[in-house]
Amino acid sequence: MNKPIRRVSIFCLVLILALMVRTNWVQGVQAESWATNKNNKRQEFDRYAHPRGNIIVGGQPVTSSEFVNGLRYKYKRTWIDGPMYAPVTGYTSAFQSTGLENLEDGILSGTDDRLFFRNTLDMLTGEPKKGGDVVTTINAKAQKAAFDGLGNKKGAVVALDPRTGAILALVSTPSYDPSTFSGFEKSDGEAWNNLNADTNKPLLNRALRETYPPGSTFKLVTATAAFENGMFQNIDDTTQTPEPYTLPGTKTDLKNESPNERCENATLKSAMDQSCNTVYGKIGVDLGRDKMRAQAEKFGFNSTVDTPVRSEKSLYPNASTPDGTAMDAIGQHDTRATPLQMAMVSAAIANNGSLMQPYLVDQERSASLTTVSKHTEKQFSQPMSPATAQKLQDMMVSVVENGTGKNARIPGLQVGGKTGTAQHGEDNAGLPFAWFTSFAKTADGQSVAVAVVVEDGSNNRDGISGGRLAAPIAKAVMQAALGK
Repeated sequence: MNKPIRRVSIFCLVLILALMVRTNWVQGVQAESWATNKNNKRQEFDRYAHPRGNIIVGGQPVTSSEFVNGLRYKYKRTWIDGPMYAPVTGYTSAFQSTGLENLEDGILSGTDDRLFFRNTLDMLTGEPKKGGDVVTTINAKAQKAAFDGLGNKKGAVVALDPRTGAILALVSTPSYDPSTFSGFEKSDGEAWNNLNADTNKPLLNRALRETYPPGSTFKLVTATAAFENGMFQNIDDTTQTPEPYTLPGTKTDLKNESPNERCENATLKSAMDQSCNTVYGKIGVDLGRDKMRAQAEKFGFNSTVDTPVRSEKSLYPNASTPDGTAMDAIGQHDTRATPLQMAMVSAAIANNGSLMQPYLVDQERSASLTTVSKHTEKQFSQPMSPATAQKLQDMMVSVVENGTGKNARIPGLQVGGKTGTAQHGEDNAGLPFAWFTSFAKTADGQSVAVAVVVEDGSNNRDGISGGRLAAPIAKAVMQAALGK
C-alpha cells in the first residue's frame, strides 16, 4: 500500500472512530438531556401515536382516546363528563398536563418501567402499544351529587372514607371540559386562552389548591385542643365566658353572629350548637397560640398533603398576638384551609381520633388488567384520643339535631356537622364563604366525611350561611356515598 492511500485509510479510520465515539456519547451520556429537551417534539408525537390508558371511576372509564389520524398526532385525549371529573383527572394537552393525567403519565402512556414485560410481549407479538389504567377511589354517585349540588355556584366539595382515607368525591366549580383544548387545532388554542383569561378561574382546583378562612368549622379544632390539653373534661362543662368578650389588648368586642345566641358562660356543647364566637375565641386565647398551632398541625395544617395530587398547605399562624389568636381560633384572621383539610378534620373525628392519609388512586394496572400497584392504607396522624373523638362526635351530632346544622339531617343515619360563615376581604367587605363539614355513619359501621365551601351563594349578605347553603349539598353527598 503506497503512502498516500495509507494516510487516507488512517484518516477515514479516525473519522469512523470519531463518529462511533460521538454516536455513543449522544445515545448514552446525552440521551436523557436530549430526550427531555423542550425543543424535542419526538416524545410528544410518540405520546399521541397510540391510545392512552384510561382513568377509571366505579369500574367505568371517564376518559378515552379519539383517533384523529393527523400527520404528527394520531390520537387525542377525550373525557366523559369532563367538567364533573376534571378536578379528579386533571388534563393532558399540547399546552400542559396536570393532576392524575400528569402524575400517572407513565402508566397511562405505557412508558412506565413496570410495564416493560407487557410492552415486550406486545412488541414480539406485533400488538400495538397500549397504555395502562389508573383506578380511582371516587364514588360516581357521590361525585355527581356534589357536582349537581354546587350547580352554578362557585365552590368545592371533598368527601372521604374516614376508615381508609379514600377520596370519594372531589369537585370544584366553575369547572371546564378538558376535551375542548386537548386537540391540535386552532380552536383548541382559543379554548385554552379563554379558560386562562376567565376571571372565575375554572382551571383552579378549589378542592385541593385553594385556601379559605374556615370560619366556625375551625371551632372543631379549638374544641379538640381544649379537651386534649385538659381544659375541659365533658361537653356539658360550663365555660367562663363574658358577654361581651373584649379581645385582649384591645377595646374591640368579639361579636357573635346572632343577637339571639345565649353565649355567656355557655357549655361547650351549647356554644357549638349556636356557634358562639366569644366562647371559642376565649378558649383559643386561654390555650395560647402555641398549643393551638400544635393541635392544628396534628390535623395537617402547615403541611402538604399528597393524594397523589399535591394539596395546597392549609395555614395556622405561628406569631399571632393574643387578640389575633382569638380570631385564629374561630377560623378567621390568618387561619386558612383547603376543603380537603376540613374534610380531614371531620374524618379524624368520625374515625375515633385516627386520621388516615387521603388518597385518590386505588390501583394501577396494565392494559391486560394485571395489577401493577395497589394502594396500602396508612395513618396520617393521631390528632386526638378516642375519648376526645367521641366527645367531638357528640357535639357535632348535637349541631345537626339541635343547632345550626339541621339541614343536614338524614333519617336512619347518625349525622354530625359544623357550619361556618367565614368573613374575608379588606375590612371583611367581601361576601362571606359558606362552609359545612360533617360526617355520617350507618348502623353497620360505614361512614363518610364531607366538607363543602360555597364562595358566592347569594347576593344578599344576610342570606349567606353554612347551614343554609352548604349543609344541603353535604347531605346529598353523604346520602349518595352511603346509598341512602
